[in-house]
Amino acid sequence: MIAAPDNDNSQDGPMVFIIIGKGYDQKDGEGVELHIMLRAPDDDTAVREALNALTEEGFLEADLDQIGVLTDEPPEEPHASAYQGALEGEVAIIRFD
Repeated sequence: MIAAPDNDNSQDGPMVFIIIGKGYDQKDGEGVELHIMLRAPDDDTAVREALNALTEEGFLEADLDQIGVLTDEPPEEPHASAYQGALEGEVAIIRFD
């Protein structure tokens, strides 16, 4: 009997997701480029938590284009501190105005 799955989808540490998209805080307004970093058990949960955080920040709508799992800590700001926040359970939203 196999005790552990034999694939490359398992990680030793926490899964920190990065979601790239655009958020809209005004109806028919110009969107803001976003990177959202958070810890979650799977991609569905990550998307749901990211959308909830965007709603709390006043965004009315969002277009989420890409999702991925970070395998290493980013070396440069603002992503390095956002990664640390995600490890601590925060949902970090980076805006590119």
